[in-house]
Amino acid sequence: MREFYLLAGVFILLTVAVGLTRVLLGPRGADRMMAAQLLGSGGIAAMLLTAAGLESAAALDVALTFALLAAVAAVAFTKSSGRAARTEED
Repeated sequence: MREFYLLAGVFILLTVAVGLTRVLLGPRGADRMMAAQLLGSGGIAAMLLTAAGLESAAALDVALTFALLAAVAAVAFTKSSGRAARTEED
């Protein structure tokens, strides 16, 4: 089962690498932010699978911390986008 977790983590990392092109080529800031959130989720999933495969509690803690930071980043982006939209309307 350990090998399965590690292979699944590698597969998710490969799909995250493919998704990186959307971050680089996104036409708008919102598209890039959504792609970055998706990449963050994929990275967290890969780290959780790796933590399970290696039976490492420290890697699990790091992955959960990254998940909290990703949520804060999404809220910060949403608030700053809302302010920018209101400024443009005025």
